[in-house]
Amino acid sequence: MPDGRTPLWRSHNVFRVVTFLYALFWFGMQYERYQRPWLAAVCIGCMAAWTGFTVWRYWNRNGRTNRMVLADVVVVNALFGINEFILTQDQMLAGDPSVVTVWHSTGVTAAAVHWGMPGGLIAGVVATAGNYLVRGRGGSDMAMDAVLLIGVGLVIGLAANTARRSTERLARAMQAEAATAERERLARSIHDSVLQVLARVRQRGANLGGEAAELAELAGEQEIALRSLIATTPESSDSGETDLAARLEVLRTARVHVSVPGHPVRLPEPRTADLFAVTREALANVDKHAPGAQAWVLLEELPEEIVLSIRDDGPGIPEGRLSAAAAEGRLGIAKSIRGRVESMGAKIDLDTAPGEGTEWELRVPRAAAAPGKRRRGGHR
Repeated sequence: MPDGRTPLWRSHNVFRVVTFLYALFWFGMQYERYQRPWLAAVCIGCMAAWTGFTVWRYWNRNGRTNRMVLADVVVVNALFGINEFILTQDQMLAGDPSVVTVWHSTGVTAAAVHWGMPGGLIAGVVATAGNYLVRGRGGSDMAMDAVLLIGVGLVIGLAANTARRSTERLARAMQAEAATAERERLARSIHDSVLQVLARVRQRGANLGGEAAELAELAGEQEIALRSLIATTPESSDSGETDLAARLEVLRTARVHVSVPGHPVRLPEPRTADLFAVTREALANVDKHAPGAQAWVLLEELPEEIVLSIRDDGPGIPEGRLSAAAAEGRLGIAKSIRGRVESMGAKIDLDTAPGEGTEWELRVPRAAAAPGKRRRGGHR
């Protein structure tokens, strides 16, 4: 995924070079006045080397690691701390520029670009504390430096956070656009071939009757399922949530009736996938044990929970049948449905009796489901 902070890193590199040149100018202007000129020369040399090294590292994305940025902050503040042994007491009190001068703030900008507002704030506070420790005094100029260091960290951190989020949203939008284009291409292909064949089989089978009529019914169900799949486009929000209601619509056939709210029911994608898989497994169980039975899928969004019901009008499950199956080692329902639901932190109830069909009811607490903002609307 592209890194939207790359322009900020480029700007940081330019700022670091410019501030180094500014520090080099003042180094030449004050060289004779330093308490230890040789140490000032060592400091400016280290600054030159570190500037070149970090510009090279930050130029490529692979070089912008947590360890590298942390080392950058430490080195910049350490070089600033050396000024305690370079500047004279008169220079300290007069507020003359240190050897590092505004190059000191580049440690804050690096942390802010990489870690966002929290990193920029912490690096700004650290740089401000170092400034007070080295100078050993207060004053309006010191307060202004503190505001600038912390403010730069917050502002650039905010810009970095915004750039990262915008890039992620753009990438998701591009993926969704590509998926939609591929979906439309497949839909055209299916419509021109598979759907026409299924419609033809359904029509001819119904006319022939007998076993052909059964094949016609199956072909009709698959035709309806494919048309629902083509017409339904599950959308993903910026937070990575998908619409469970739209996903369940795909399951609609001549024997499966789906009722969902008239508005999107957004859940995190893994949760949507789990609930869809549970519903599909329950419907597959209906096809296996109650061929020809009608099934109903009902999705409800309540203030405190989401309720998903899968009901059929089949013969039902005799009392003790599930216990006997478990004793024989046949744990299909318990493992694929109950196990999956329990792993989500949801509750599931089974209501069945001979001749009264079967109903699975799943209750997902809203805290566990973490859906988007609830909207009101009817069922569709």
